[in-house]
Amino acid sequence: MIRSTSTIRSCVVAAGALAFLAPSTVFAQSASDRSLDQFTCKQIMREPPAVREATVAFMHGYLLGKSNSVKFNVEKILKHTDSFIDSCLDNPGAKALDIMMKTGG
Repeated sequence: MIRSTSTIRSCVVAAGALAFLAPSTVFAQSASDRSLDQFTCKQIMREPPAVREATVAFMHGYLLGKSNSVKFNVEKILKHTDSFIDSCLDNPGAKALDIMMKTGG
């Protein structure tokens, strides 16, 4: 279970940044750009812990921004993260963003 202060702080920063940026225009993708919906659970679960935590925080922020809200509940985010990780481990080939939305996004 991810419960460190730095992880919660990362969630807050990612959520705030994405909530602010969500309504902005979409820019053309360059060769180094990535699309959040292209990653599988297996790819995210194989990342080092710090990268995995940042990616999960980013997805939480993306969903928060998509909901046009700036409010969130830390305990719910932590439970959602645990559910996301469990579901990803059970479904490694699934798209990570799909699992994030299905588990409470």
